[in-house]
Amino acid sequence: MRIAIPAISWLDSARIYLAVLLPGHLIWEIAQLPLYTLWAGATWTQIAFAVAHCTAGDLLIGMSAIGLAVVFAGDRGWPRQRFARVAVLTVAIGLLYTVYSEWLNVEVRGAWAYAAAMPRLPWLETGLAPLAQWLVIPTLGLWQVARQCRRDHDTR
Repeated sequence: MRIAIPAISWLDSARIYLAVLLPGHLIWEIAQLPLYTLWAGATWTQIAFAVAHCTAGDLLIGMSAIGLAVVFAGDRGWPRQRFARVAVLTVAIGLLYTVYSEWLNVEVRGAWAYAAAMPRLPWLETGLAPLAQWLVIPTLGLWQVARQCRRDHDTR
């Protein structure tokens, strides 16, 4: 006789997703520091603030992206239903916002600048490292949610 275990909820999914996003974005922000001019000319305090600030922003963007994706592409059964639609839309929202934000903050505001080492998309001049970040980290978070959904389904 099996004990009925409640199915994974959207709230559980959001928590799992956030648990991957936080360390993922923090590590990525630290790793890509040499690709920005801040690395060469800032104090350690300024660098630490930038990493904390950018990681917090990444979390807000990531949670907003999945929230919007669930609202527009999910349903009451999410994450067990319409998972792929929500996943694709989540990553797309993150990528689109990143292109916009990098353009605004590098080209228009001059809030930060790329070092010569930053590879860029030729037609947009957007850095490839932030684009890769928004492809890899949310995908890992969504993969972990899918994994938990499969585990949940297997125990039922």
